Amino acid sequence: MSTYDELGRMADFPAGQVVKAASMIRTGTVVSLAGVRFPGMPLFPGHPPFQVLNYRTPRGIRATGAQPWGPVNDVGLGYMAEYLMASSHSGTHVDALAHMTIGEDMHWYGGGNPDEHLSDFGPMVGDASHLPPFFTRGVLVDVPGHRGVQSLEAGEPVDVDEVKEILAAQRVEVRPWDVVLFRTGYLSWWPDAEQLAAHRTAGPDISVARWLLEQGVVAAGSDTETFEVQPAPDPGPEGNPQPVHNALLIENGVYILESVDLEEIARRKVYEFCFVALPLKIRGATGSMVDPVAIY
Repeated sequence: MSTYDELGRMADFPAGQVVKAASMIRTGTVVSLAGVRFPGMPLFPGHPPFQVLNYRTPRGIRATGAQPWGPVNDVGLGYMAEYLMASSHSGTHVDALAHMTIGEDMHWYGGGNPDEHLSDFGPMVGDASHLPPFFTRGVLVDVPGHRGVQSLEAGEPVDVDEVKEILAAQRVEVRPWDVVLFRTGYLSWWPDAEQLAAHRTAGPDISVARWLLEQGVVAAGSDTETFEVQPAPDPGPEGNPQPVHNALLIENGVYILESVDLEEIARRKVYEFCFVALPLKIRGATGSMVDPVAIY
Protein backbone atom coordinates (compact mmCIF):
# COMPACT_ATOMS: atom_id res chain seq x y z
CA MET A 1 0.00 0.00 0.00
CA SER A 2 2.87 2.39 0.72
CA THR A 3 3.73 2.54 -3.02
CA TYR A 4 0.57 4.55 -3.69
CA ASP A 5 0.30 8.31 -3.41
CA GLU A 6 -2.39 8.83 -0.78
CA LEU A 7 -1.84 12.52 -0.02
CA GLY A 8 -1.99 14.20 -3.42
CA ARG A 9 -0.89 17.84 -3.48
CA MET A 10 -0.56 17.78 0.31
CA ALA A 11 2.32 15.28 0.12
CA ASP A 12 4.87 18.09 -0.25
CA PHE A 13 3.11 20.63 1.97
CA PRO A 14 5.87 22.69 3.65
CA ALA A 15 5.82 23.24 7.41
CA GLY A 16 6.66 26.87 6.79
CA GLN A 17 3.24 27.35 5.22
CA VAL A 18 1.64 26.67 8.61
CA VAL A 19 3.76 29.44 10.12
CA LYS A 20 2.76 31.82 7.32
CA ALA A 21 -0.92 30.96 7.78
CA ALA A 22 -0.72 31.49 11.53
CA SER A 23 0.92 34.88 10.99
CA MET A 24 -2.25 36.04 9.22
CA ILE A 25 -4.13 36.00 12.51
CA ARG A 26 -4.34 39.62 13.71
CA THR A 27 -7.48 39.86 15.86
CA GLY A 28 -8.12 36.22 16.79
CA THR A 29 -11.59 36.35 15.24
CA VAL A 30 -12.89 32.87 14.41
CA VAL A 31 -15.67 32.37 11.85
CA SER A 32 -17.26 28.95 11.42
CA LEU A 33 -17.57 27.79 7.82
CA ALA A 34 -20.03 24.98 8.54
CA GLY A 35 -23.75 24.82 9.10
CA VAL A 36 -25.69 22.66 11.57
CA ARG A 37 -26.42 19.09 10.50
CA PHE A 38 -29.83 17.67 11.37
CA PRO A 39 -32.26 14.87 10.39
CA GLY A 40 -34.06 15.87 7.23
CA MET A 41 -31.37 18.36 6.20
CA PRO A 42 -31.16 19.06 2.45
CA LEU A 43 -28.52 16.90 0.77
CA PHE A 44 -27.30 16.09 -2.71
CA PRO A 45 -29.86 13.65 -4.12
CA GLY A 46 -27.30 10.85 -4.49
CA HIS A 47 -26.56 10.65 -0.74
CA PRO A 48 -28.46 8.83 2.03
CA PRO A 49 -30.38 10.98 4.52
CA PHE A 50 -28.71 12.24 7.69
CA GLN A 51 -30.11 10.58 10.83
CA VAL A 52 -29.53 10.86 14.58
CA LEU A 53 -30.99 7.85 16.39
CA ASN A 54 -31.12 7.41 20.17
CA TYR A 55 -29.31 4.33 21.41
CA ARG A 56 -29.24 4.94 25.15
CA THR A 57 -31.27 7.40 27.25
CA PRO A 58 -31.56 7.95 31.03
CA ARG A 59 -35.23 6.95 30.94
CA GLY A 60 -34.41 3.84 28.92
CA ILE A 61 -31.68 2.85 31.37
CA ARG A 62 -34.13 3.15 34.24
CA ALA A 63 -37.00 1.38 32.46
CA THR A 64 -34.90 -1.61 31.42
CA GLY A 65 -32.94 -1.87 34.65
CA ALA A 66 -29.67 -1.59 32.74
CA GLN A 67 -26.52 -1.39 34.85
CA PRO A 68 -23.79 0.15 32.65
CA TRP A 69 -21.64 0.89 35.74
CA GLY A 70 -22.48 -2.28 37.60
CA PRO A 71 -24.97 -2.64 40.48
CA VAL A 72 -24.02 0.50 42.44
CA ASN A 73 -25.72 3.72 41.21
CA ASP A 74 -27.47 5.24 44.21
CA VAL A 75 -27.53 8.77 42.67
CA GLY A 76 -29.55 7.77 39.59
CA LEU A 77 -26.76 8.64 37.14
CA GLY A 78 -27.80 8.31 33.51
CA TYR A 79 -26.45 9.24 30.11
CA MET A 80 -27.40 9.63 26.46
CA ALA A 81 -25.66 8.11 23.43
CA GLU A 82 -26.73 7.89 19.83
CA TYR A 83 -26.07 6.45 16.41
CA LEU A 84 -25.16 8.81 13.59
CA MET A 85 -26.31 7.29 10.30
CA ALA A 86 -25.04 9.50 7.52
CA SER A 87 -22.84 9.82 4.50
CA SER A 88 -19.41 11.23 5.19
CA HIS A 89 -20.45 13.80 2.56
CA SER A 90 -23.20 15.27 4.76
CA GLY A 91 -23.07 19.04 5.08
CA THR A 92 -19.64 20.66 5.00
CA HIS A 93 -17.15 17.97 4.01
CA VAL A 94 -13.96 17.18 2.16
CA ASP A 95 -13.69 14.49 -0.52
CA ALA A 96 -11.07 11.82 0.03
CA LEU A 97 -8.92 10.99 -2.97
CA ALA A 98 -10.81 7.71 -3.49
CA HIS A 99 -14.20 9.43 -3.73
CA MET A 100 -14.38 9.71 -7.52
CA THR A 101 -13.47 7.09 -10.12
CA ILE A 102 -13.21 7.13 -13.90
CA GLY A 103 -12.64 4.86 -16.88
CA GLU A 104 -13.42 1.24 -17.63
CA ASP A 105 -11.10 0.24 -14.82
CA MET A 106 -12.87 2.64 -12.40
CA HIS A 107 -9.53 3.95 -11.13
CA TRP A 108 -9.06 6.84 -8.73
CA TYR A 109 -6.15 9.11 -7.84
CA GLY A 110 -2.84 7.49 -6.99
CA GLY A 111 -3.40 4.24 -8.88
CA GLY A 112 -6.25 2.90 -6.80
CA ASN A 113 -8.74 0.60 -8.53
CA PRO A 114 -11.61 -1.61 -7.33
CA ASP A 115 -10.08 -4.90 -8.43
CA GLU A 116 -7.11 -4.45 -6.10
CA HIS A 117 -8.12 -1.82 -3.55
CA LEU A 118 -11.85 -1.92 -2.87
CA SER A 119 -12.89 -4.08 0.08
CA ASP A 120 -16.32 -4.81 1.51
CA PHE A 121 -15.57 -1.98 3.96
CA GLY A 122 -14.57 0.69 1.46
CA PRO A 123 -11.41 1.65 -0.42
CA MET A 124 -8.08 0.63 1.08
CA VAL A 125 -6.07 3.26 -0.83
CA GLY A 126 -6.84 6.98 -0.76
CA ASP A 127 -9.59 6.63 1.83
CA ALA A 128 -10.45 9.08 4.61
CA SER A 129 -7.94 7.52 7.00
CA HIS A 130 -5.27 9.30 4.94
CA LEU A 131 -6.93 12.71 4.80
CA PRO A 132 -4.46 15.35 5.99
CA PRO A 133 -5.15 18.23 8.37
CA PHE A 134 -5.49 21.57 6.61
CA PHE A 135 -3.80 24.58 8.24
CA THR A 136 -3.00 27.05 5.52
CA ARG A 137 -3.98 30.29 3.85
CA GLY A 138 -7.60 30.51 2.72
CA VAL A 139 -8.92 32.76 -0.04
CA LEU A 140 -12.58 33.67 -0.61
CA VAL A 141 -13.87 34.37 -4.12
CA ASP A 142 -17.23 36.09 -3.55
CA VAL A 143 -18.98 35.82 -6.91
CA PRO A 144 -22.48 37.13 -6.02
CA GLY A 145 -20.92 39.85 -3.88
CA HIS A 146 -19.01 41.04 -6.94
CA ARG A 147 -22.06 40.82 -9.18
CA GLY A 148 -24.31 42.53 -6.65
CA VAL A 149 -26.85 39.70 -6.37
CA GLN A 150 -27.98 37.40 -3.54
CA SER A 151 -26.94 34.24 -5.36
CA LEU A 152 -26.12 32.84 -8.75
CA GLU A 153 -28.85 31.21 -10.78
CA ALA A 154 -29.16 27.46 -11.25
CA GLY A 155 -26.44 26.01 -13.45
CA GLU A 156 -24.65 29.34 -13.85
CA PRO A 157 -20.94 28.91 -14.59
CA VAL A 158 -18.06 30.92 -13.18
CA ASP A 159 -15.09 31.11 -15.54
CA VAL A 160 -11.46 31.99 -14.95
CA ASP A 161 -11.69 35.50 -16.40
CA GLU A 162 -14.37 36.41 -13.87
CA VAL A 163 -12.39 34.83 -11.03
CA LYS A 164 -9.36 36.95 -11.92
CA GLU A 165 -11.57 40.05 -12.08
CA ILE A 166 -13.06 39.31 -8.66
CA LEU A 167 -9.67 38.69 -7.07
CA ALA A 168 -8.36 41.95 -8.49
CA ALA A 169 -11.37 43.82 -7.06
CA GLN A 170 -10.85 42.12 -3.69
CA ARG A 171 -7.11 42.90 -3.88
CA VAL A 172 -6.21 39.32 -3.15
CA GLU A 173 -4.05 36.87 -5.08
CA VAL A 174 -3.99 33.07 -5.09
CA ARG A 175 -0.68 31.47 -4.07
CA PRO A 176 0.76 27.96 -3.89
CA TRP A 177 -0.57 25.83 -1.00
CA ASP A 178 -3.77 27.91 -0.69
CA VAL A 179 -7.32 26.65 -0.18
CA VAL A 180 -9.59 28.67 -2.50
CA LEU A 181 -13.28 28.90 -1.60
CA PHE A 182 -15.93 30.03 -4.08
CA ARG A 183 -19.14 31.59 -2.83
CA THR A 184 -22.16 31.26 -5.14
CA GLY A 185 -24.73 32.40 -2.55
CA TYR A 186 -26.39 28.99 -2.64
CA LEU A 187 -26.42 28.67 1.15
CA SER A 188 -28.08 32.06 1.53
CA TRP A 189 -31.26 30.02 0.89
CA TRP A 190 -30.47 27.43 3.60
CA PRO A 191 -32.41 25.45 4.76
CA ASP A 192 -35.27 26.17 2.31
CA ALA A 193 -35.27 22.94 0.30
CA GLU A 194 -37.37 24.40 -2.52
CA GLN A 195 -35.14 27.42 -3.00
CA LEU A 196 -32.02 25.30 -2.79
CA ALA A 197 -33.39 22.98 -5.48
CA ALA A 198 -34.26 26.00 -7.62
CA HIS A 199 -30.67 27.31 -7.40
CA ARG A 200 -28.75 24.05 -7.87
CA THR A 201 -25.90 24.15 -8.99
CA ALA A 202 -23.75 27.12 -10.01
CA GLY A 203 -19.99 26.99 -9.69
CA PRO A 204 -16.54 27.02 -11.27
CA ASP A 205 -16.08 25.57 -14.74
CA ILE A 206 -13.14 23.65 -16.17
CA SER A 207 -11.20 26.84 -17.00
CA VAL A 208 -11.10 27.65 -13.28
CA ALA A 209 -9.90 24.13 -12.45
CA ARG A 210 -7.02 24.41 -14.90
CA TRP A 211 -6.07 27.81 -13.47
CA LEU A 212 -6.18 26.51 -9.89
CA LEU A 213 -3.77 23.74 -10.88
CA GLU A 214 -1.40 26.32 -12.36
CA GLN A 215 -1.51 28.31 -9.11
CA GLY A 216 -0.50 25.28 -7.05
CA VAL A 217 -3.45 25.17 -4.63
CA VAL A 218 -3.90 22.13 -2.37
CA ALA A 219 -7.68 22.31 -2.14
CA ALA A 220 -10.69 24.18 -3.48
CA GLY A 221 -14.23 24.37 -2.25
CA SER A 222 -17.58 26.05 -2.59
CA ASP A 223 -20.92 26.47 -0.85
CA THR A 224 -22.67 23.93 -3.11
CA GLU A 225 -22.94 20.14 -2.92
CA THR A 226 -21.09 19.59 -6.21
CA PHE A 227 -18.43 22.36 -6.14
CA GLU A 228 -18.40 22.64 -9.92
CA VAL A 229 -21.16 23.98 -12.16
CA GLN A 230 -23.80 21.45 -13.10
CA PRO A 231 -24.63 20.48 -15.75
CA ALA A 232 -21.10 20.87 -17.09
CA PRO A 233 -21.05 23.46 -19.90
CA ASP A 234 -17.96 21.80 -21.36
CA PRO A 235 -18.03 18.03 -20.75
CA GLY A 236 -15.30 17.52 -23.35
CA PRO A 237 -15.24 15.01 -26.21
CA GLU A 238 -15.70 12.09 -23.82
CA GLY A 239 -18.83 13.57 -22.24
CA ASN A 240 -17.54 13.83 -18.66
CA PRO A 241 -20.38 15.13 -16.44
CA GLN A 242 -17.91 16.37 -13.80
CA PRO A 243 -14.72 17.46 -15.58
CA VAL A 244 -13.64 19.69 -12.67
CA HIS A 245 -13.66 16.79 -10.21
CA ASN A 246 -11.73 14.75 -12.75
CA ALA A 247 -9.07 17.44 -13.26
CA LEU A 248 -8.60 18.30 -9.61
CA LEU A 249 -9.32 15.19 -7.55
CA ILE A 250 -8.71 12.23 -9.85
CA GLU A 251 -5.86 13.50 -12.01
CA ASN A 252 -3.98 15.79 -9.61
CA GLY A 253 -4.90 14.96 -6.02
CA VAL A 254 -6.26 18.42 -5.23
CA TYR A 255 -8.86 18.09 -2.49
CA ILE A 256 -12.42 19.35 -2.93
CA LEU A 257 -14.56 20.78 -0.15
CA GLU A 258 -18.31 21.13 -0.58
CA SER A 259 -21.22 22.79 1.25
CA VAL A 260 -18.85 25.26 2.91
CA ASP A 261 -20.87 28.02 4.57
CA LEU A 262 -19.32 31.24 3.29
CA GLU A 263 -22.16 33.63 4.14
CA GLU A 264 -20.71 35.13 7.33
CA ILE A 265 -17.15 35.51 6.11
CA ALA A 266 -18.50 37.21 2.96
CA ARG A 267 -20.63 39.59 5.04
CA ARG A 268 -17.47 40.60 6.87
CA LYS A 269 -15.67 41.12 3.53
CA VAL A 270 -12.71 39.06 4.72
CA TYR A 271 -11.11 37.65 1.60
CA GLU A 272 -7.94 36.04 2.99
CA PHE A 273 -7.51 34.27 6.30
CA CYS A 274 -5.97 31.37 8.15
CA PHE A 275 -7.96 28.30 7.13
CA VAL A 276 -8.16 25.29 9.46
CA ALA A 277 -10.02 22.01 8.82
CA LEU A 278 -9.37 18.70 10.58
CA PRO A 279 -10.92 15.69 8.83
CA LEU A 280 -11.94 12.56 10.72
CA LYS A 281 -9.63 9.66 9.94
CA ILE A 282 -12.12 6.88 9.20
CA ARG A 283 -10.81 3.81 7.41
CA GLY A 284 -12.81 2.97 4.30
CA ALA A 285 -14.73 6.26 4.17
CA THR A 286 -14.60 8.32 0.96
CA GLY A 287 -14.74 11.69 2.68
CA SER A 288 -15.13 13.39 6.02
CA MET A 289 -17.57 15.82 7.53
CA VAL A 290 -15.60 18.84 8.72
CA ASP A 291 -16.32 22.05 10.61
CA PRO A 292 -13.66 24.36 9.13
CA VAL A 293 -12.91 27.81 10.47
CA ALA A 294 -11.54 31.03 9.06
CA ILE A 295 -9.34 32.91 11.53
CA TYR A 296 -8.13 36.45 10.99
